[in-house]
Amino acid sequence: MLLELRKLNIPPGDRILLTDISWQEYEQILEELGEHRAAKLSYSNGILEIMTPLFIHENATALIGDFVKILLDELDIDYELSRSTTFKNRQMNQGVEPDESFYIKNCLAIRGKERIDLTIDPPPDLAIEIDITSRIQLDNYRLLGVPELWRYNGKRLQINILQDDRYIESQVSSIFPDLELIREIPQRLEQSKQIGSARILKEFRIWVKKVIR
Repeated sequence: MLLELRKLNIPPGDRILLTDISWQEYEQILEELGEHRAAKLSYSNGILEIMTPLFIHENATALIGDFVKILLDELDIDYELSRSTTFKNRQMNQGVEPDESFYIKNCLAIRGKERIDLTIDPPPDLAIEIDITSRIQLDNYRLLGVPELWRYNGKRLQINILQDDRYIESQVSSIFPDLELIREIPQRLEQSKQIGSARILKEFRIWVKKVIR
C-alpha cells in the first residue's frame, strides 16, 4: 500500500481520496509513513484522504495557532498544545490530523501523556483546519466529539460548535466568547502579508490586552 502511495507523487496543495481502505491498512500507512512527514491524513469509514499543504497553508496554521496561544496567555487560561497529533478511534472508525489543536478544559486529563488514546482520553477542546474543502473532516471531528472546530479558507474564519452531536456555525467562540475573532483573525492574517508575522503577532497581543482590560 505504501509503495502505491509513493507512486502517486501528490503535488503540494493537492489531495486525493482512496476508498475501501480497512482500519488495518490505515494504521499500517500511518506507521510506515511515520510522524515526520508533510502529508496529512484523514480517515472515515473506509475513506482515506491525503493532503500535502502549501506554504500559505502552513503560514496561516502557525499564525492562527500563535493567536490562540496569545489569547490563552493573556486570559491566563491553562492549556496543552497537541498540534497535529493523529487522533483516532477504531471503535468509531475515524482518524484525523488537525493543523493545530489545543487541550484547554481537559488539559489536566492528558498532561504528561506520551500518546493520546481516544477510547479513554478526551478529544482536544479546539481543533483548527486551514482550507474547508475537505470532504470528510467534519465527520471526523463530529464523531470524535471535538467541542469546537475552526476552519479558515484563506478569507473567512468559520467557527463550529458541537451541539447535540452536530456542528452549529457560530459567530463567537465558546472558549473566547467576548472577542470578535471571526472578524479579527482574518483581518490580521491579511495584514500579515504586508507587515510580516512578527509584527502582526505583537499587534494582536496589544489588541487582546486592550479588549480584555
